[in-house]
Amino acid sequence: MTTTQHHPYARYVALGDSQTEGLGDGDETRGYRGWADRLAEILAEVNPDLMYANLAVRGRRTARIKAEQLGPALAMKPDLVTVMAGMNDLVLPGGFDAARVAADIEEMFTELTAAGAHVATVTFPDIGRISPLARRALPRVLDLNARIRAAADRTA
Repeated sequence: MTTTQHHPYARYVALGDSQTEGLGDGDETRGYRGWADRLAEILAEVNPDLMYANLAVRGRRTARIKAEQLGPALAMKPDLVTVMAGMNDLVLPGGFDAARVAADIEEMFTELTAAGAHVATVTFPDIGRISPLARRALPRVLDLNARIRAAADRTA
């Protein structure tokens, strides 16, 4: 019987907005500590030499995440990147263009995978369940989710 040894990730970079930054996900001891920070801690249990950077900035829309975070992420030569983008585009004033948001997300996926990184992403929940006033956004959320899934499939 042979065993396959899995090599842990050496460089993890998180891209995104406040959800990735950890805003609203407090820790009384260390301040904001969101899901990306927690994931990095789990990865570091397997590889204590893990290098981690969370480039996320609250309030960022997808185009700005791509413009400000993609280049620095690529420069770090990550082997794992998480990309969580699109919710600010959907909920903030100024119009929502699902095709443009999805194109920006797919461009990030494409550049990161071409550089050798494994890319992980998420889709978004029904925000109407979180805030009843947001129920009318459900069709846009579902559309964005479908586009994110399609972009992930094309760049996998």
